[in-house]
Amino acid sequence: MVDIGGSSVKFVVGNQRKAERFKSGAQLTPEVMMKKLRKRLHGWRFDVVSLGYPGVVRAGRITREPFNLGPGWIDFNFRVAFGCPVRIINDAAMQALGAYRGGRLLFLGLGTGLGSTLIVDGTIVPLELGHMHCSGKHTYEDLLGERARKRLGHGKWRREVVAVVRGFSKAFLPDDIVLGGGNVKHLKRLPPQTRPGDNADAFTGGVRLWKSPANG
Repeated sequence: MVDIGGSSVKFVVGNQRKAERFKSGAQLTPEVMMKKLRKRLHGWRFDVVSLGYPGVVRAGRITREPFNLGPGWIDFNFRVAFGCPVRIINDAAMQALGAYRGGRLLFLGLGTGLGSTLIVDGTIVPLELGHMHCSGKHTYEDLLGERARKRLGHGKWRREVVAVVRGFSKAFLPDDIVLGGGNVKHLKRLPPQTRPGDNADAFTGGVRLWKSPANG
């Protein structure tokens, strides 16, 4: 399983408990990523791959270049690159799938940007809430992403998180809200009616992706 983020790429093979990682960022293209993965996976054999991608995925295909990585992802053939079947899903959707317990789940990933996914009775509905404008000049990612946390400071950023979660909760009427991503650790208290995601959720979701028809 490979989980591509704006600041790092995390991956596990088989039943490994601890994920390995390397830096991503604006210079990371799929070719660069595969070169680094091949170096670290030398000697490993695997039959299938689950790939969490930080951008728009439709019917298992990347349809939009990522905001925080290098170019070239739309037309890259991961099946050929890995030499085995690959299922691609939005990275927030893969984490949400791993955290899902039933009913209607809203997942918000507080990381480099803002990942978002809704799962309704087992059906994954990837969202792009981070790129919606919440004011004349600001998107939700501008308020909750990593740059916003550094710009606003922890206190104001936390208040923005609480306010946005409250608004999304009223809009989507979820039974369960999971906050994932690396910046959850900067929340002193979680907003009401939310629970934290686990670092392993993405890889649990990667396994579940092969146990049911791929969607997302």
